[in-house]
Amino acid sequence: MGKKILKILLVLFLIGLSISILLIGYGYNMYKEAIEEVPLEEKVAEIQSKENYTYLEEMPQMYINAVISVEDRRFFSHPGIDIIAIGRAVINDIKAMSFVEGGSTITQQLAKNIYFTQEKKITRKIAEVFMAFEIEKNYDKDEILELYLNTSYFGDGYYTVKEASRGYFGKEPEDMTDYECIMLAGIPNAPSVYAPTKNPDLAKQRQRQVAEKMIENGYLTEEEAEEILNE
Repeated sequence: MGKKILKILLVLFLIGLSISILLIGYGYNMYKEAIEEVPLEEKVAEIQSKENYTYLEEMPQMYINAVISVEDRRFFSHPGIDIIAIGRAVINDIKAMSFVEGGSTITQQLAKNIYFTQEKKITRKIAEVFMAFEIEKNYDKDEILELYLNTSYFGDGYYTVKEASRGYFGKEPEDMTDYECIMLAGIPNAPSVYAPTKNPDLAKQRQRQVAEKMIENGYLTEEEAEEILNE
């Protein structure tokens, strides 16, 4: 009986391994086709040529800290993917029996923004991983973060920090208050829901979630967060 179970487990393992290899192959081919069609440097040049492209030095440190806290807390230490985040996402997906969490890093999100669709397919996720490694190989962390913040959607037709800051707050990015920085950092998660022009109450709820992440990551104390949120 024990040997029979062992054989079944071995067969299942081999089937799973074969499927995994096949999916990785499909994902790699998707990555190669995408980067051969439009090289990475061309994509980056296109982004940087945007009229309202926003440089990292134009963004307040509070805003950058908020983005890192809520999007990718280990951004400055991982190689493009975050094994811890992926592991957590796999567990949550198994629990939900659905693809509810992806564990994507900022680099992976940049890869998705400039090359792939928002479709939740495993092959696309694999292609995204290969592209993230390619991005990390060619650009430093500040460049990657800057590119990501110029390819994110902030709602109301805004695709850069400068556009969003001017549109929502009527000011340049460097003039945003801490309150505005934390609010803006939370919008790209679901722009149609968290845009302050659409749902002010939900935008404030999301802002508080971002502030809580900043507390967890040591960027704010509870007292500092409450003072900012009560502006």
